[in-house]
Amino acid sequence: MNLKELKNRIILMFGKNRAFSSDEFESQMKFHKISVVREYSDDAVAVVEGRMMTPSEQNKSEVLYTQNYKKLEFVSIDVLEKELAKYIDADTLLMSLKLSHDKKRLKSFIQNSMLNDELFLKLLKMYSWSGEDFFENDDNRDVSAAFILRFYENIERNHNVQYATTGILHLVTQTKSTQLLKAISLLEPIKFHPKIECAIAMSLQCDEEMQERFFKKSKNQKILEALSLNENLKPTLIEEFLKDDKLGTNVAKSIKLTDELFELCKNQKIGLALNETLSLGMQEELLGLGDDEISYALALNDNINPKILNSLLQSTNKNIVSSIYSNKATPVEILEEAYKNSEYYEELAKNENTPIEILYQLQLDRRYERSVKTNAGFGKHIQQNNIGWEV
Repeated sequence: MNLKELKNRIILMFGKNRAFSSDEFESQMKFHKISVVREYSDDAVAVVEGRMMTPSEQNKSEVLYTQNYKKLEFVSIDVLEKELAKYIDADTLLMSLKLSHDKKRLKSFIQNSMLNDELFLKLLKMYSWSGEDFFENDDNRDVSAAFILRFYENIERNHNVQYATTGILHLVTQTKSTQLLKAISLLEPIKFHPKIECAIAMSLQCDEEMQERFFKKSKNQKILEALSLNENLKPTLIEEFLKDDKLGTNVAKSIKLTDELFELCKNQKIGLALNETLSLGMQEELLGLGDDEISYALALNDNINPKILNSLLQSTNKNIVSSIYSNKATPVEILEEAYKNSEYYEELAKNENTPIEILYQLQLDRRYERSVKTNAGFGKHIQQNNIGWEV
C-alpha cells in the first residue's frame, strides 16, 4: 500500500483502527487527503479490514473480494497504520504535543505500537508521571504497560508482567541497549524502586554518564555497592571506591583487569583473588604471597588456572582443598578422585561439574539430597533427559 497513490481517493473500511486512536486515525486520513467510507462505493480503490469486524462486515468483505478482487486492493489495518506511522514528522509531532500539553494525545501515541523506538522514547521523555509510581494511576499504568510490551523479550510467554513493576526490572536485566537502559534510568518512578536502580548500576550497558549520575546523586549505600560491582566501572570511580574497604573489595573482584588495574587494586588482594579475569601471571603472584586467605579466595575463583588449582590441592588447609572440590572449574578426574573420600561429599554434591553418576549416588544419602537437587548441573541433566523429579 502506498499512501501517495491513495491521495484524493476513497477507501472502504470495515471494523476499527488499532494502533492509532479514533481521533488520530481520522486526523491522519485528512492529512493525507484520503476519504474513508463505511459502505461500498464504486469509487473505492481499497478495502481495509480493521479489528473487531462484525459478522456482517466480514460477509461484505468476502463478497467484495470474490466479485471485485481485480479492482479493489485488500489490506489489513496493521498495514495501513504502519504506512501512516512512516510518514509522521517526529519534530512536528513533538512540537505540537509540547505546545498543546495534550496528555491524552501524548498517551495515545505512546501506546501506538507502529511508531519506531526512537520516536517512542522521545515521547516517553515528555510524559509526566505526576510524582506517582508506574502503576499508581490509570494513565501511568497504560504508559508503563505500553513500555514493557514494546521492549520485553518473549512477552507472549509472560503477559502478566506487562502490568507489574517486575516487568521494568526484567527489561533492565534483559536489554543489551545502553539507550534503553538510559531511558529507564530517567523514568521518574524509578525513585520508588532502589532495586531497579541497583540493577541498572550493575548492568554492563550502564555507561559512564549513568555511572557518574548514580555516584553523585545516590545516598543509598546499596546502590553504591551495586555500582561498585559493575565490571565496566569508570576509571575515576574505581579510584573513589578503592578508598573504601568494602566497596574496594567489590571493585577488585568485579572489574575487567589489566596490568595497570591489577597494580592499582593491590591493596584489595582478597577481592583480586576472586576476580575471574585474572591472568595466569596474576594468579601466580597472588599464590606466591603464601597467604591462606588469599589462597582460599583463589580456590573459590571459577576461572582458576589448572596449574594454580593443582598447587592449591597440595595445601594443608582443609578449607582451601574443600573449596577446590566445590569449584566448577575443577576437572572431572580430580572430582572422581575426591569421591573416594567421604569428607568431601558435601562439596561434590554442590559442584555442577561433578559427574552425574556420582550425583545420583550422593542424592541417595539424605545428608546430600537437597544439595544435589539444587545443583545446576544435575537440574540441567534432568531437563535435558526429560526426567520427572520432585524437589
